[in-house]
Amino acid sequence: MSAIGLVQAREKMRGAGVAPAAVETFTRFYRLLESGVSGLIREEDVEPLPQLARADELEPSDGEAAALDRTAIIKLNGGLGTSMGMDKAKSLLPVRRTAEGEDLTFLDIIVGQVRAARAATGARLPLVFMNSFRTQADTLALLGRYDDVAMDGLPLDFLQNREPKLRADDLTPVEWPSDPDLEWCPPGHGDLYPALHAAGVVRALLDAGFRYASVSNSDNLGAAPEARIAGWFAASGAPYAAEMCLKTPADVKGGQLVVRKADGRIVQRETAQTHPDDLTVGLDPTRHRYFHTNNLWFDLEVLAAELDRTGGVLELPLIRNDKTVDPADPASTKVVQIESAMGAAVAVFEGATAIEVGRDRFLPVKTTNDLLVLRSDVYELTDDYRVVAQVPAPLVSLSAPYKTISGFDSRFPAEPPSLRGATSLTVQGDWNFGARVRVLGDARLPDPDEALVSLDIAPTDATGAVPDHSTIDASGIRS
Repeated sequence: MSAIGLVQAREKMRGAGVAPAAVETFTRFYRLLESGVSGLIREEDVEPLPQLARADELEPSDGEAAALDRTAIIKLNGGLGTSMGMDKAKSLLPVRRTAEGEDLTFLDIIVGQVRAARAATGARLPLVFMNSFRTQADTLALLGRYDDVAMDGLPLDFLQNREPKLRADDLTPVEWPSDPDLEWCPPGHGDLYPALHAAGVVRALLDAGFRYASVSNSDNLGAAPEARIAGWFAASGAPYAAEMCLKTPADVKGGQLVVRKADGRIVQRETAQTHPDDLTVGLDPTRHRYFHTNNLWFDLEVLAAELDRTGGVLELPLIRNDKTVDPADPASTKVVQIESAMGAAVAVFEGATAIEVGRDRFLPVKTTNDLLVLRSDVYELTDDYRVVAQVPAPLVSLSAPYKTISGFDSRFPAEPPSLRGATSLTVQGDWNFGARVRVLGDARLPDPDEALVSLDIAPTDATGAVPDHSTIDASGIRS
């Protein structure tokens, strides 16, 4: 049954023009999946990552400028933000507003960071995006407003591969005639390697005189070009390095690096690779102090040699992701998505290393909770397009009506509330926020049905109202 599924999946991928390296990578993972490999890494088989060198303690070096000048910036830009109800590139989402009232997207800020770094350091810093078939057109259209981003002789983007979603019951490619695009999924950011190989990007960068690559997600505006880390990486002689952050209470998901007891090798363990019985200890910051930012550094010469040796098919661990074919419909057909993590390549490269970076290097937006904080006055946008925290970021938890972008934006029609005085904000039920609202301390908004009685505010369409110039604290709304 599963053998038929593999034949059908390979035929479907070839018919869609998927790169041969991606087809072979999928085939390897499919065979692991049908053999019952879960990809789980048990706690009993690993040790925590030891103390790392800290980026903020690095001494300045004479080689920083030269290292940055030989560094390319690669941004992973295949995400659609489906968990937030989006159907286009998440990087097109406005995240900051200038003093002149101009909305800036992730892409605008990424371009601003690279241009500012070029001007300040003289480094060439080519910018290359890994797009998906769903994000490429919109992304290139927005980048078209910047005539100085692309570098002669180098691509501005290359395409992430795609693979069939598999029926959970028999591992055959799922069929969904009402929306055939939903029959496909991205293979996770581990697809970086076969995609780079298929597009010839690594060889093009080497031919243009570049030696290193800094890779990060486009929704992480903290990963700006950084000369100090570039100099450290070049001096280390390592083929690969990962940026790691110390955990906080907000870090309940994401990957971590651990040391495999069997051979002493550093390996990556994603949340999806953690056995349910190990989740508590896996998230324990007293045992596993660091989490993975997904900011990576590569020696392009070593990467090119490995891609050439393997044909782009790196032996990364399998991640099985159980979903429904239509993410918005939990009653639709159950499917399995085969995925891998690009950070798992840490186990592939002998001598791979890691460095501890500050929280300013990790500002991802995975939910509207993150988006509210990023849009708020907790952060300021500097002249060099760095997004800099003015106070520690509060922990925000918004209720279901805010989970999609359309629902979120409609409930903050004027502006985000001020969060500089907040340590946390929990919103229950459905509230519409007025202008110039302040949040203080550990603030909570209960369901409007219970709160409006005491506030004597008439609900509109079953929603509560947070009036202009209100303050929200632990006791609720104070005008």
